[in-house]
Amino acid sequence: MSIDLATVRRIAHLARIDIDDAALAPMAGELNQILSWVEQLAQVNTDGVPPLTSVVDAELPRRADVVTDGGYPQDVLANAPRAEHGFFAVPKVIE
Repeated sequence: MSIDLATVRRIAHLARIDIDDAALAPMAGELNQILSWVEQLAQVNTDGVPPLTSVVDAELPRRADVVTDGGYPQDVLANAPRAEHGFFAVPKVIE
């Protein structure tokens, strides 16, 4: 894939970048080099390579997935503008 000056001008317009006409040709060359590098990546054989989420093989500590009230519901409800029957009370928004 090759990028011409019109495409560079359009990309600059979409990115809201002001590029003068003298800089369009060097920018096209740079973008073409980037695209050729990306095309080289597509040629790499990745069969049998698992997806990588991190370069460090580490897992985050996990807590038990248990539903609790947090142990201090009165303290939480103290922050509520209005509470009723142990819950946050909100105004009705649907008629």
